[in-house]
This record gives sequence, structure tokens and C-alpha cells, in this order.
Amino acid sequence: MDTKQNAGSKPISGWILFLLAAACGLIVANLYYSQTLVGPISAATGLTSAASGFIVTLTQIGYVLGLLFIVPLSDIVENRRLVAIFLIVAFCALATASFAASAPLFLAASLFIGLGSVVAQILVPYATYLASGPHQGRVVGNVMSGLLLGIMFARPVASFIAGLWKWQAVFALSAAAIALLTILLYRVLPERKPEPALSYGKLIVSLGSLLKQTPILRRRAAYQACLFGVFSLFWTVIPLYLADDFGLTQQGIAWFALAGVGGAVAAPIAGRLADKGWTRFLTGLALIVAALSFVLAYLVPGHSTASLVLLVLAAILLDMAVSGNLVLGQRAVYSLGNEAKGRLNGLFMAIFFIGGAAGSSLGGWSYAHGGWNFTSLIGIIVPVLALVYFFTEKRTGIKMGSRKHEHFISKLLNKF
Repeated sequence: MDTKQNAGSKPISGWILFLLAAACGLIVANLYYSQTLVGPISAATGLTSAASGFIVTLTQIGYVLGLLFIVPLSDIVENRRLVAIFLIVAFCALATASFAASAPLFLAASLFIGLGSVVAQILVPYATYLASGPHQGRVVGNVMSGLLLGIMFARPVASFIAGLWKWQAVFALSAAAIALLTILLYRVLPERKPEPALSYGKLIVSLGSLLKQTPILRRRAAYQACLFGVFSLFWTVIPLYLADDFGLTQQGIAWFALAGVGGAVAAPIAGRLADKGWTRFLTGLALIVAALSFVLAYLVPGHSTASLVLLVLAAILLDMAVSGNLVLGQRAVYSLGNEAKGRLNGLFMAIFFIGGAAGSSLGGWSYAHGGWNFTSLIGIIVPVLALVYFFTEKRTGIKMGSRKHEHFISKLLNKF
């Protein structure tokens, strides 16, 4: 039980919901600025084409470390203070990246950008503590819309800014925005101080048992890891492909990335439909749409304008599949209970970001060795394998968010 804010005690205000959504978008965007800037950053820091994927991969590894070792702290540490501390870490890392001239310094800064940006995954479950139970799907969908818009706008915004000035300006401007956001969140957000039932050591140890004994968590994380892996694969490689085969400049790549923003509309829709019991159907649909988007990308003929339009359509479909399934997964995980919400969210996000890191790293390698067609084939195979796994899912007969789920998690946590 929280001492300052009980979960579901009153509806969340529109202003706080908007602030949390905007904050999540601004924070998580830091993970994606470098995706469309891989070319100029590699040239400036001396990284080879095959190693360029590590620019994104190290950021995601930092994020995974934060999800495993920082997000669980939200179950025992006052959330507002925790948010402020790690936003300061993100600010320092962004400022360092803005003047880094060597690969080791930039890659180190990337790791800490990911670590500090984990604050977004403290704020998402924080929003559900402020929301009434029956509306958690809507709240998660709205906050995740902000987060996903941040992900999708990050790429075009970074390319536009780099086209006007230099890539370093992207990180400098983001550092300034994070500094202002830190002050605003600390002054505006209600305090949420959990009553810690575990020490930090036992908290981390409990992660293994939560993962082992929570099949819904494992499945939702696996589905999203596959989708986010091919999402990262696509967006790591597509800027290189567009520049090499279509001759697009940073401005042209920015316009292409901007088209993908349309995929974010799937998030609030998925949240509302999940509240009505459509989770299983929509999960299968998301996996099928992701595979079909890469089929479309694989079949793109030549380098004509029509081919470019088909690639834009593939990007939108892929973004819709990933964003919609993310909301479905988070709603399922948050419905398991309040006592371990931070840890459950941390595990869920960490697992699928490992998939994202693998996809980014694999993207640089696959494009260097087999070009766009080889990369697209990988993008088709992974969602299909996830779909096969999805068909092995059995109906439990236990409704997510029911008292049976709450009792199960409480019983598990009492072991620690």
C-alpha cells in the first residue's frame, strides 16, 4: 500500500495524464534519435558500416540494465525523487553525446542515455496507480500513445535537425528539454512513496521467481521481443537503404520516418479493445501484420516512387503492429497486481528491449552481408516464429486483473 497515493483511489486528471504522456514521449525519444543518424555519427566517430548498429544497440542495452536494476526500485523508493535522479543522468549523458568526437566516448554516452531514459518505464506504471481499475486500459493506451509518438517522431525530428544544423544539435537540444522536464515533473507530480516490504537485494532476487511463475509475463514479453526486434531491425537498416539505393538525404529520410508516425494510432485503440476482452485476437493480428509488412518490403520492385510508397506503407503497418501489441502486453502485465507492478513492468520491458538490441545489432550485420532482401527475410521469419508460439497458448479461464490474479501475485510475493 502506498502512503501518499492509493492505487485506483480516484480517476486520473486530464492534465496529469497529458503531462505523463508528453514526458514519456520526450524521454523515450532519446533511445531513437541515433537511428536515422547512424550514417553521419559513424562517419564522425570512425565506426564502420558493420559496427554502426552498436550505436543503437548500446543505448538499448543501457535501457535493459535500467529496466532490470532501476525500475524495480519504484516498488520501494519514492517515485518522484527516483524520476528526478535518473533524468539528471540522462541529461549528463545527452550533453556528453553532443560533443563526443570519438567512438568510445559516444558509445559510453549512448549506454547512459539508455540507462537514464528508463524513467519512462517508471512513469507508465505510476500512471496506473493514479487511475481507477476499470479504466487502466484507457490510461495505459493514452500514456503509451505519448511514448510511442516520442519513439516515432524521434527519427524524423532528429533527421530534420541534423539537416538544418549538425547531428550534435539533436543531443544538445534534447539535453535542454530533459533539464526543463526534470524541474516540471518534480514540482507537479504527486508524491508516491511505497511502503517497502523487501530489501533491494531480495527485490532483485524476486525478479527470477516472478518471471518463472508468471506465464502471462513470459508470453507477453516474448511476443513483444520478437516484434520489437524486427522493428529495430527495420529502423536501423532503412535509413542506410534509403540513402544507398534511393539517394535520399537526411531531409528525405526524415519525411519517410514521419510517415511511420501514423502507426501510433493503434495504441489507444488497442487499449480500449483490450478493456473489452479482445487481447488474444489482437495479439495474433499484430504478429500477422508485422510479418506481412516485411513481405511487402521484400517484394518492393526497383527504386521507383511506387517502391518508396510501398516501403512507407510497410513502415506504417509495422509500427501499428508493434505499438498495438505493446499496449496489449502492458495492460496484461499491469493487471497481474499492484504489489509488484514496477518489477513486472521492468521484466516485461527488459525482455523485449533485449529483442530490440538484438534486432539493431543484427540489422547492421545483415545489411552489410546480404543487403535489403536478406534483412527483409529475417523480418518475415521472426514474427512467423512468434505466431507459431502464440498458437500454443492455452486459455486459462482466469480473467486478467481478477481477484485470482491479484491473489496469485500476492501469494508469490509473500515468499520473499
